[in-house]
Amino acid sequence: MKIYTRTGDEGQTGLPSGQRLPKDAAVMEFVGSADELNTALGMVRATCLPEDVDGLLDSIQNQLFALGAEVARLGPAVKGAPSIGPEQVLALEQAINRYDEELAPLSNFILPGGTPAAAALHFARAVCRRAERRLVSLERAVDPPLSTKLVPYLNRLSDLLFVLARVANARAGHSDVLWDKGR
Repeated sequence: MKIYTRTGDEGQTGLPSGQRLPKDAAVMEFVGSADELNTALGMVRATCLPEDVDGLLDSIQNQLFALGAEVARLGPAVKGAPSIGPEQVLALEQAINRYDEELAPLSNFILPGGTPAAAALHFARAVCRRAERRLVSLERAVDPPLSTKLVPYLNRLSDLLFVLARVANARAGHSDVLWDKGR
Protein backbone atom coordinates (compact mmCIF):
# COMPACT_ATOMS: atom_id res chain seq x y z
CA MET A 1 0.00 0.00 0.00
CA LYS A 2 1.35 3.42 -0.95
CA ILE A 3 1.45 6.16 1.66
CA TYR A 4 0.47 8.78 -0.93
CA THR A 5 -2.69 8.66 -3.00
CA ARG A 6 -2.64 12.05 -4.72
CA THR A 7 -6.38 12.34 -3.96
CA GLY A 8 -5.75 15.38 -1.75
CA ASP A 9 -3.65 17.33 -4.23
CA GLU A 10 -6.58 19.58 -5.14
CA GLY A 11 -7.24 20.63 -1.52
CA GLN A 12 -9.94 18.05 -0.88
CA THR A 13 -10.02 15.17 1.56
CA GLY A 14 -12.33 12.24 2.14
CA LEU A 15 -14.48 11.28 5.09
CA PRO A 16 -15.15 7.65 6.05
CA SER A 17 -18.53 7.99 4.31
CA GLY A 18 -16.74 8.68 1.02
CA GLN A 19 -17.85 12.32 1.01
CA ARG A 20 -15.17 14.73 -0.27
CA LEU A 21 -14.78 18.15 1.27
CA PRO A 22 -12.23 20.96 1.52
CA LYS A 23 -9.26 20.26 3.77
CA ASP A 24 -10.10 23.39 5.77
CA ALA A 25 -13.72 22.38 6.44
CA ALA A 26 -14.78 22.63 10.07
CA VAL A 27 -14.75 18.86 10.52
CA MET A 28 -11.17 18.66 9.24
CA GLU A 29 -10.11 21.56 11.46
CA PHE A 30 -11.32 19.53 14.42
CA VAL A 31 -9.85 16.23 13.22
CA GLY A 32 -6.52 18.01 12.68
CA SER A 33 -6.63 19.51 16.17
CA ALA A 34 -7.43 16.11 17.68
CA ASP A 35 -4.47 14.65 15.76
CA GLU A 36 -2.22 17.44 17.07
CA LEU A 37 -3.41 16.70 20.61
CA ASN A 38 -2.71 13.00 20.17
CA THR A 39 0.76 13.87 18.85
CA ALA A 40 1.40 16.22 21.78
CA LEU A 41 0.47 13.38 24.15
CA GLY A 42 2.90 11.12 22.31
CA MET A 43 5.59 13.73 22.93
CA VAL A 44 4.61 13.88 26.60
CA ARG A 45 4.90 10.11 26.85
CA ALA A 46 8.43 10.31 25.39
CA THR A 47 9.54 12.25 28.48
CA CYS A 48 9.79 9.06 30.57
CA LEU A 49 6.70 9.45 32.71
CA PRO A 50 5.84 7.37 35.75
CA GLU A 51 4.12 4.13 34.75
CA ASP A 52 0.70 5.15 36.10
CA VAL A 53 0.64 8.43 34.15
CA ASP A 54 2.02 6.81 30.99
CA GLY A 55 -0.65 4.08 31.13
CA LEU A 56 -3.39 6.67 31.57
CA LEU A 57 -2.13 8.70 28.61
CA ASP A 58 -1.90 5.55 26.49
CA SER A 59 -5.59 4.92 27.11
CA ILE A 60 -6.44 8.55 26.37
CA GLN A 61 -4.52 8.47 23.07
CA ASN A 62 -6.64 5.53 21.94
CA GLN A 63 -9.82 7.34 23.04
CA LEU A 64 -8.77 10.44 21.09
CA PHE A 65 -8.38 8.35 17.96
CA ALA A 66 -11.91 7.00 18.50
CA LEU A 67 -13.20 10.53 19.13
CA GLY A 68 -11.67 11.80 15.87
CA ALA A 69 -13.16 8.90 13.94
CA GLU A 70 -16.55 9.46 15.56
CA VAL A 71 -16.57 13.12 14.53
CA ALA A 72 -15.28 12.37 11.01
CA ARG A 73 -18.30 10.13 10.39
CA LEU A 74 -20.60 13.20 10.69
CA GLY A 75 -23.55 10.88 10.88
CA PRO A 76 -25.23 8.25 12.96
CA ALA A 77 -23.14 5.99 15.13
CA VAL A 78 -21.71 2.95 13.43
CA LYS A 79 -22.54 -0.28 15.22
CA GLY A 80 -19.43 -1.73 16.85
CA ALA A 81 -17.31 1.40 16.30
CA PRO A 82 -15.60 2.77 19.40
CA SER A 83 -17.12 5.96 20.74
CA ILE A 84 -16.74 8.36 23.63
CA GLY A 85 -19.46 8.29 26.25
CA PRO A 86 -20.26 9.28 29.81
CA GLU A 87 -18.07 6.43 31.11
CA GLN A 88 -14.95 8.03 29.62
CA VAL A 89 -15.87 11.46 31.02
CA LEU A 90 -16.39 9.90 34.45
CA ALA A 91 -13.04 8.09 34.21
CA LEU A 92 -11.32 11.42 33.50
CA GLU A 93 -13.05 13.00 36.51
CA GLN A 94 -11.95 10.11 38.72
CA ALA A 95 -8.36 10.47 37.50
CA ILE A 96 -8.46 14.22 38.16
CA ASN A 97 -9.66 13.60 41.70
CA ARG A 98 -7.08 10.86 42.32
CA TYR A 99 -4.10 12.89 41.10
CA ASP A 100 -5.31 16.14 42.66
CA GLU A 101 -5.02 14.48 46.08
CA GLU A 102 -1.23 14.53 45.61
CA LEU A 103 -1.16 18.30 45.21
CA ALA A 104 -1.19 21.29 47.50
CA PRO A 105 -4.17 23.56 46.84
CA LEU A 106 -3.55 26.37 44.37
CA SER A 107 -3.56 29.91 45.73
CA ASN A 108 -2.02 31.54 42.67
CA PHE A 109 -2.17 31.23 38.90
CA ILE A 110 0.68 29.20 37.47
CA LEU A 111 2.61 29.46 34.23
CA PRO A 112 3.32 26.52 31.95
CA GLY A 113 6.73 25.14 32.80
CA GLY A 114 8.79 23.35 35.36
CA THR A 115 10.11 19.95 34.38
CA PRO A 116 10.17 18.86 30.72
CA ALA A 117 7.24 16.51 31.39
CA ALA A 118 5.21 19.26 33.07
CA ALA A 119 5.93 21.73 30.26
CA ALA A 120 4.92 19.12 27.67
CA LEU A 121 1.69 18.40 29.60
CA HIS A 122 0.90 22.12 29.72
CA PHE A 123 1.47 22.29 25.95
CA ALA A 124 -0.86 19.31 25.43
CA ARG A 125 -3.45 21.06 27.63
CA ALA A 126 -3.34 24.15 25.39
CA VAL A 127 -3.71 21.98 22.27
CA CYS A 128 -6.65 20.22 23.95
CA ARG A 129 -8.34 23.57 24.56
CA ARG A 130 -7.92 24.42 20.86
CA ALA A 131 -9.45 21.08 19.88
CA GLU A 132 -12.34 21.82 22.21
CA ARG A 133 -12.90 25.23 20.55
CA ARG A 134 -12.80 23.62 17.10
CA LEU A 135 -15.36 21.03 18.23
CA VAL A 136 -17.70 23.73 19.54
CA SER A 137 -17.43 25.54 16.19
CA LEU A 138 -18.08 22.31 14.33
CA GLU A 139 -21.14 21.51 16.44
CA ARG A 140 -22.67 24.84 15.41
CA ALA A 141 -21.95 24.14 11.74
CA VAL A 142 -23.42 20.66 11.29
CA ASP A 143 -26.93 19.28 11.20
CA PRO A 144 -27.77 16.89 12.72
CA PRO A 145 -25.72 17.94 15.74
CA LEU A 146 -22.85 15.84 17.01
CA SER A 147 -22.97 13.94 20.28
CA THR A 148 -23.23 16.22 23.29
CA LYS A 149 -20.75 14.07 25.22
CA LEU A 150 -17.69 15.03 23.18
CA VAL A 151 -17.17 18.60 24.45
CA PRO A 152 -17.33 17.51 28.12
CA TYR A 153 -14.72 14.84 27.35
CA LEU A 154 -12.26 17.39 25.96
CA ASN A 155 -13.08 19.84 28.74
CA ARG A 156 -12.26 17.24 31.41
CA LEU A 157 -9.20 16.10 29.51
CA SER A 158 -7.72 19.61 29.55
CA ASP A 159 -8.36 19.76 33.31
CA LEU A 160 -6.66 16.40 33.75
CA LEU A 161 -3.62 17.53 31.73
CA PHE A 162 -3.33 20.60 33.97
CA VAL A 163 -3.42 18.43 37.08
CA LEU A 164 -0.92 15.96 35.58
CA ALA A 165 1.46 18.83 34.77
CA ARG A 166 1.35 19.84 38.42
CA VAL A 167 1.84 16.21 39.48
CA ALA A 168 4.87 15.90 37.19
CA ASN A 169 6.45 18.90 38.88
CA ALA A 170 5.52 17.75 42.39
CA ARG A 171 6.84 14.22 41.91
CA ALA A 172 10.11 15.64 40.58
CA GLY A 173 10.41 17.96 43.60
CA HIS A 174 9.96 21.01 41.38
CA SER A 175 7.63 23.84 42.35
CA ASP A 176 4.96 25.05 39.99
CA VAL A 177 5.99 28.19 38.12
CA LEU A 178 3.94 30.94 39.74
CA TRP A 179 2.57 33.87 37.79
CA ASP A 180 4.17 37.07 39.06
CA LYS A 181 1.47 39.61 38.32
CA GLY A 182 3.84 42.42 39.25
CA ARG A 183 6.18 41.73 36.33
